[in-house]
Amino acid sequence: MRRSDSWKELRKELVDRQLIARGIKDKKVLDAFLKVPRHEFVLPEYLDESYNDYPLPIGFGQTISQPYMIAYMMEALELQGGEKVLEIGTGSGYTTALLAEIAKEIYTVERIGPLLERARKILEELGYNNIYFKEGDGTLGWPEYAPYERIIVTASAPSVPTPLFEQLDEGGILLIPVASGFGDVLKRVKKIKGKMVEENLTYCAFVPLIGKYGFKEK
Repeated sequence: MRRSDSWKELRKELVDRQLIARGIKDKKVLDAFLKVPRHEFVLPEYLDESYNDYPLPIGFGQTISQPYMIAYMMEALELQGGEKVLEIGTGSGYTTALLAEIAKEIYTVERIGPLLERARKILEELGYNNIYFKEGDGTLGWPEYAPYERIIVTASAPSVPTPLFEQLDEGGILLIPVASGFGDVLKRVKKIKGKMVEENLTYCAFVPLIGKYGFKEK
């Protein structure tokens, strides 16, 4: 096992070479990446690849996302620090931890029970106490605690799920990859006077969002 200062050096190298060098400027986002130990969220067999800039398998056909793409999405969320955030797709819990470093409260929904429990255990061991967990269909959101100032979806949907937009606060931002003929397109959706205002940000690649308002499970 590496010493803690060795992991810290690898985090700094990731931030310098893969995030700052490629245009990520938000200091809150960069500081979160310097702090959160990605190696705690990967499977043991991928430990030496923890700080490489690509996705890694976490089981159940899911992945821990590419660090640069997470940073890009977090910067696009325009987090100021006091927000209530809904995350769809807890996965490994890594993005959840990064969000929790900045936002006030994170409500995270995951449909795969064993993944949710593994993420919950890691996040609790790391000392996060501003994260709330739910197992279920992420396309339905978490209506009990709506509205949310920010919503982030870490899987690709056929379109923006209606319940998620309904749970977005007025003036809020929803980030979601949407499937297109050329792969996935990351969309930033804002609610302005109750209407959906969409902006295409970049092409990306995510696992499919399964659920009532997503794709059907194969």
